Amino acid sequence: MSVGLTIGRYQPFHNGHLSVVKEISERVDEIVVCIGSAQVSHELDDPFTAGERMAMIQRALLENGVEKFFYIMPVEDIQRNAAWVSHVESLTPPFDEVYSHNPLVIRLFREAGYEVHGAPLYRREEHSGTEIRRRMLEGEKWRHLVPKEVAETVEEVDGVDRLRDLAVEDAPT
Repeated sequence: MSVGLTIGRYQPFHNGHLSVVKEISERVDEIVVCIGSAQVSHELDDPFTAGERMAMIQRALLENGVEKFFYIMPVEDIQRNAAWVSHVESLTPPFDEVYSHNPLVIRLFREAGYEVHGAPLYRREEHSGTEIRRRMLEGEKWRHLVPKEVAETVEEVDGVDRLRDLAVEDAPT
């Protein structure tokens, strides 16, 4: 049985991420989706908690044709790249393959002896967390860039207002 691992911040989980997971699901028997920087939330670049991101991903995968068994695992940063793969291994079920487009992730897993595949990028110019968060802040349309279940989760946690509150600079005293 083959198990593939992919890791991302998923701030938020969007259609590009869903496309990547679907493609990975065609290649492996099980999927491990790691939520990176799990300890970070309520920041402009990382507004959603690990639990909120887990809910987004689970709902989106269940409702959008990912029929393989999957795990969703939060992974906190440790700030020690040489030990990072071991850290990931300690938090996840065993896996055989890694899918990523992040050069550091690719390098670290290859050095640890894993088979690493480039994760395809799906319409990267608009399907990026940075672009989606920008659209949320500016009041532009963003819901079409994420699975319906993610938009629902963002609304449930008042994510757009949270992001806007985080963008407000302190008033001068």
